[in-house]
Amino acid sequence: MPGSAAGLPLATLSFTDPQHEEGWTHARVSATAGRAVESTSGPLEVEVAGAGRSRSLGEWVEETSSTSLLVMTNGRVVHEWYGDGLGPGTLFLGASMTKSVLAHLVGRALREGSLAPTDQVAGHVPELVGSGYDGTTLLDVLTMTTGVDWVEDHRDPDGLATRLLGAFFTGADSRALLREIRPAVAPGTRFSYCTADSQVLDWVRERATGLSYAEDVTRLWRDLGCTHDAVVAVDGSGVALAGGGLAATTRDWAKVALLAVSGVTDRGEQLLDESWVDAASRPPYPFLGVGRLPSTITTHAGFGYHWWPMDDTGGRVTADGSRGQFAAVDRRTGAVVVKTSAWPYADAWADRQNRDLSYLGLHALLDASSSSRPG
Repeated sequence: MPGSAAGLPLATLSFTDPQHEEGWTHARVSATAGRAVESTSGPLEVEVAGAGRSRSLGEWVEETSSTSLLVMTNGRVVHEWYGDGLGPGTLFLGASMTKSVLAHLVGRALREGSLAPTDQVAGHVPELVGSGYDGTTLLDVLTMTTGVDWVEDHRDPDGLATRLLGAFFTGADSRALLREIRPAVAPGTRFSYCTADSQVLDWVRERATGLSYAEDVTRLWRDLGCTHDAVVAVDGSGVALAGGGLAATTRDWAKVALLAVSGVTDRGEQLLDESWVDAASRPPYPFLGVGRLPSTITTHAGFGYHWWPMDDTGGRVTADGSRGQFAAVDRRTGAVVVKTSAWPYADAWADRQNRDLSYLGLHALLDASSSSRPG
C-alpha cells in the first residue's frame, strides 16, 4: 500500500536532490520468506588500476564515494562494508538498478506466457496509440531502441526526464507524460538511454500480468528469500517508478544479481528461463556492445535487456544506477559485487570518471572472487 517510508532505515539518496527523497510516497515490498546469507566476511586485498594510477580497495571505496560494498563468493558473503551510520538493514536507493529488477519481472512474465518479445506495446496499452510508442514492441522497450524523442538529462530542469521524475515528488500522473512522447527515428535502429521506456515496459507488464510493480516485486522477494522489506516510489496514482525508485538492502540487491546467473534461486527453483537470462546479458545489436554506447554513458559496458553486459559474451553483467549503484555478477562463477555510492551528479566529468573507475573496480573484485573459488 502507498505510504511514507517512516520507520524504515532508508538511505538518503535521489537522482538529483537528496532532500527530495524523504518527500517521496512509497509502496512497501514485503519480505515474507527471508533466508539469511552465510557470511565469513573479512578483509579483502584488491588493487584497482585506473585514472592513471593504482589504488587499494580502501582508496577506491573512498575515492568513488561508496556507501556500502558487499562481495559474495559461492553464495557466501566474504567481504562487507558500510559507511558511517549505515548497515545491513539500511535501504539503499538503487536508482536505475530498479530497471534490472523490472527485467526479472518481465522475464518471469514471458516464462509464464503473459508476454512475448514481439508483442506490440500499444496492443497491451492502447492509451499509447498515436504516441511515440505506437508501433514499438516489447523488445524495443527492453533494449531502449524505441526511437522516441527523449533526452535523459536530469540536469535540465525543464526536460522530459526531469518532468517524469518530478511526478514522483509532486504526486502527479506520470503516465500522462508518457502519452505526450513523440517518435524520432525508426524503432530498433538507435540506442537512447530512456527511463520513459522503462516506465512503458512496466505499464505493459502490469497490463499483461495484472500485478503492480510493488506486488510483482513482493512475489520476487518471497521467491528470492530476501530478508528485509523494500520500498518503491510511487506517483499520485500509485504507479511505481519502475525505472529508478526501488530501495533495498545491499544483501537483497545481491540476491537480485544472483538470479541473473541462470534464473535459478538458492533453493533451485527456476524463476526465469535460462535462455532469457542469457539473452538479457548480451548486447542484441552491434551498437549495444561493450564500448559502443555513447561515451557519456560508459565505455565499460553494453546494454542488454535492462541489464548492462560487462563483456560481449554475457559472462559478466551488472545492474547500474545513477551516482554509483551497482549489482554485478560473474555468471560463470557466481561471484557477486554490490556497491552503493553517493558521488556528485551535477558535475558530469566527475560522474563519468567515478563511473569508469567503478567499473574497473568491479572487474578487479570479480577477478579476485573468482580466483578464490575452490577447485
